[in-house]
Parts: sequence; C-alpha cells; structure tokens
Amino acid sequence: MYLQPLLAALVALPAALAAIPIPDNLSGYASTLITRDVLVIGGGSSGTYTAIRLKSMGKTVAVVEKEATLGGHTNTFTDSVTGKTFDYGVIEFEDTPVVHAYAASLNISLVPLVLGTGASYTADMRTGASNKLPQGDIATAITAYATQLAQYPFLSNGFNLPNPVPSDLLLPWGSFVQKYSLNAFAYTAFVYMQGVGNMLALPTLYVMKYFSPAVLSAIATNGFLTTADSNNQRIYTNAARVLGPDAILHSKVTTIIRNELGVLAAVSTPTGTKLITAKKLVIAIPPKVANLGFADLDSVESNLFSQFGNGYYWDAVVRNSGIPDNATISNADPAAPYGIPNLPSVYVVQSTGVPNLHSVYYGSTTAMSDDAVKTAMLTAVGKLAKALNGTSTGNAQLVGFNNHSPYELRVSSDAIQGGFYNRLEALQGRRKTWWVGAAWQAHDSSAIWQNVEDSVLPALM
Repeated sequence: MYLQPLLAALVALPAALAAIPIPDNLSGYASTLITRDVLVIGGGSSGTYTAIRLKSMGKTVAVVEKEATLGGHTNTFTDSVTGKTFDYGVIEFEDTPVVHAYAASLNISLVPLVLGTGASYTADMRTGASNKLPQGDIATAITAYATQLAQYPFLSNGFNLPNPVPSDLLLPWGSFVQKYSLNAFAYTAFVYMQGVGNMLALPTLYVMKYFSPAVLSAIATNGFLTTADSNNQRIYTNAARVLGPDAILHSKVTTIIRNELGVLAAVSTPTGTKLITAKKLVIAIPPKVANLGFADLDSVESNLFSQFGNGYYWDAVVRNSGIPDNATISNADPAAPYGIPNLPSVYVVQSTGVPNLHSVYYGSTTAMSDDAVKTAMLTAVGKLAKALNGTSTGNAQLVGFNNHSPYELRVSSDAIQGGFYNRLEALQGRRKTWWVGAAWQAHDSSAIWQNVEDSVLPALM
C-alpha cells in the first residue's frame, strides 16, 4: 500500500530537480514563485499574440508588461466630448487568414478601413504653405517595384537571408529608386513607412520587408482592415481578459537567469517582487542593449544587439488645431529629392473622423526630448492653420502623445552582407530563449503574427 505513493514521488523527482535553484539574493521571495511553461517579456503586438496562441494550445504562460495595459504601439484615443474612438498608433491590418483567426479568437469584428474621405494635400511644414508635388505614374512605379520584390520570396518570413545577400537589397533606398525608375513611388513610400529616419539612406532590405506583397495589395485595393468600432486597443483588452492573472501588468523584470534547466525571473510588480520560473522564455521587446539591462546577456547576444541603430518616432492627438476636420496634410518639400523633407519634422497631420481632433506624426534621425517634439508638433500645426486662416487659433493642445522610440531597428549594409542576420536568427532557441517583434520581421502587426505562427510557435510547443 506504500509502494504506489513512493513510485509517484520517484516519477515526479526529475521535474522537481529540473527547476533552476533560487539564488540566495532572491531566496526571500521563494514563496511568490510562479511556475509556467513559457514566460513572455513584453505585452505588445508580438508578445500578446504569442501568449494567446500558446494558451490556446494548452501551454501555461505568464506575460510581463511594463505598462498598465497590453498593446505596445497600439494607441486608441477616446474623445471625452463625443465618446467616439479612433486609432492613431497601429491603424490597420492586412486581410490575411492569421489576422482573421486571431481577431475571431478574441471576439473582434473586423471591417475594411476607409481612408481618404476628406481633403488631402501636401504642404511645407516649415512655413505651412500648401504645395503641389508632381509624383508621376504611381501605379506603374508600384508595379515596377513589385516586379523587383518578387525576386526575394524569402523576405516574407523573418530575416533568413541567402549568402551572399543580393546586392540590390544592400543599396540605399534612394539608389534603388534611381536604378529602377521608382521616382513616382518614393514619396508614397515615405508617407507610409514613417519613423525610420533618413529613408533614402536606409538599406533597401528594410523597405522591402515593410512593403511586402500583402501591403502592396492592400494599398492597391484599399484592402486594409481595422476593428469595427475603430478601437484596436480592444484586441488587447480582450486578450488581457483571456490571460487573466497571467498578464502581469505595470511590472518589470529586474533579474533573469537562463541555463539548461530553463528560466528564472524576478519581477517587480505593484504588489511586490515575484519570481517566475519557466521552461522557455520569449523576449518581445526591441533588442537594444539599453532595453535589456535586466537580462543575463552573453557576449554573442551583446555583440549583435549593440550593432542596432534605430529611428525615432512619435504620435499625438491635437485638439483645436484650426485645420478643417476633414483635412489631411502631408509634409512635402518640392525642392528635395522626390519631395521628401529632411527630418526632424512632422510627417502628416491627419483627419481622425472626430470633430476638432487631428492626429500628428513626427520623426527624427536622432534622439529628441518629448518636450521638444511636442513644441515642434504644435509649431507646425500653428503654421498650417495660419496659412489656411490668416492666423493660428492659439488654442491648439496635445491631448494624446506617445514616444515609440527606438523604432525600426537596423544595421548597416556592410553588417548585413557580413552575415549579421544569419547570426541573429541563430539566437532563436539558444539559451532557452526565443525573440519576437518588429526587429525580427517588420513594423507590421499582421506580418509579425504570421512570423510568430510559422517560425516561433512550433519551437515553443
């Protein structure tokens, strides 16, 4: 009668021994220990998708997110006057099976995104004066670009690049535009692909990662999708409900230990420090060394991540702009190559569909303080209003503001040719860790979800 409990204890023994020992400096928190199959650090687009899918497949997960909500770059504004919502961070999704399946799993209704219903024109944001930018035959240029893109089907999923890397992918985007007579597409690409810094100097690889076949199709057919109530944050609100207490919000990982036994993390939460142990780890934040101070990076990881540069990107909502509600104004400099203005500057002041509110987008090639960006945004809005009305309202105020930096992580063409991305992709699964997010795909939630689905989830199961 005593044999069966003894055998059960012996069977359980290897699993017990497999746990990472708690070091002395964390032993005081041993009573808080949470055990999961997978720990996800970062509750943005990639981290939330990974957690939801793992949970749907029977894995136990914990998601640690520094903000009070999941969602990352998703910014949804609720107008206190009308009660209406609109998105000004992540605005659209591609019409793909992964997008539909994910939305359905969270009881989210998707509808076609309606763009361009109001007046749209260009202006020089330095003066506010409107201008007319000759762009040529955009459709023909996009077709020519698509012909080149079709030569690189491996770009659709991750950065699994051939050796040698095709030389055209290493060209600065401005040189690629010249080589293939894509002049008419250059300004449109600039308006869509914001936050990347000096786009014309960016290796063409990154432009092709963003302007994928799915994105080109959506641009050509007005085929983007959005949530039915113009509230993309609802995706993450519903995801938080599904995850329940497994979404550990307003919290930060302070220490992490990774070895052959798994992962142990100390997490600072609003109710105190907690410990989480897991078999596997997913890191879903931008892999800049400055972001990973909590991590036990080794020399291989540090060497790779220290090579990343990035753009700087902000978005905001302005009330009382003095600009007509239905007007969308894009920044253009007719004297500059392809009409693309120098940064730092506003990209666009965009109609939101809600009275007296516009969204504003700003980019820089170098770091700027949030206060400096806010001042620059309001200055540009004031100049546009003055050019339209003879005077600015003087009452414009920012009622929403977000800093999305570091944005569009990238390395030099020399690093790409030298095998940077082969070494980066080799990190997947190493030290019980997988990496997800824009740095591993593109700044495109739809593409990120597909990348997680195809390349990461199978290894985590």
